[in-house]
Amino acid sequence: MNKRDSEPETPRGVLHPAETAQVSTLARYEPGPEAAAYVEFYWHVRWDLRGRPPYETKVLAHPNVHLVFEEPEPLVYGVDRGLFVRRLEGSGQVLGIKFRPGAFRAFAGGPVAGYADRRVPAGEVFGPTVSGACRAVLAAPDGPAMARLAEGFVLPRLPERPDPAAVEVAAIVERITAEPSMFRVDQLADGLGLSVRRLQRLFAEYVGATPKWVLRRARLHEAAARADRGVGIDWAALAADLGYADQAHLTRDFTAVVGAPPGRYAGA
Repeated sequence: MNKRDSEPETPRGVLHPAETAQVSTLARYEPGPEAAAYVEFYWHVRWDLRGRPPYETKVLAHPNVHLVFEEPEPLVYGVDRGLFVRRLEGSGQVLGIKFRPGAFRAFAGGPVAGYADRRVPAGEVFGPTVSGACRAVLAAPDGPAMARLAEGFVLPRLPERPDPAAVEVAAIVERITAEPSMFRVDQLADGLGLSVRRLQRLFAEYVGATPKWVLRRARLHEAAARADRGVGIDWAALAADLGYADQAHLTRDFTAVVGAPPGRYAGA
């Protein structure tokens, strides 16, 4: 597996990334060509807090579903529409498969919206063999070996060809991520040549979150990334850049999810 050397080890969405890097390590690995249409990347987190207090990692999740190999059992994580919080204590590691937006529909057995804000035992989706695969992955000697085993598990379960609607949805989400200043669902639908209702149905079926949520989350990712760069930020100008009516709207959105206004978060 090739490591994503060109990207930061702490991805966008992780809150207080410098602090988080002091208690855990993260590596990401590219999928092979056969899995690339479905898998965005594999991620490996390891921590050792023995003799130290527990730590809560907090993440503004992306519109992706994950299969996570972990103790005591592997889980499927649907899109977390709030703030994802995980308590780290002792020592441990997890290996995750981050599916591309829309790609998990091939395994879901129904609309991906049914997995939103849920952690589901992976055996309910992938069958009982996923437990053995989990043990093998966690026993592997290093991150690349773990990622190879995870890909070996998922490859035989992939459809022969991608669902065109899933490919369409992935491209839409990528567009939203690249343009965090886009802020209205009707604006997005017009640019895509789709009706708002069609767009909403696509997202419920394939993403697991509404277009409005994905648009808002892209803006919050950008706001948090700016805040993590340091103080001296012109929040009113940033609010305008991100399509908010004013700074108060940005502050309200940010505080509702993160738990602190952006200025206080930046100075924490």
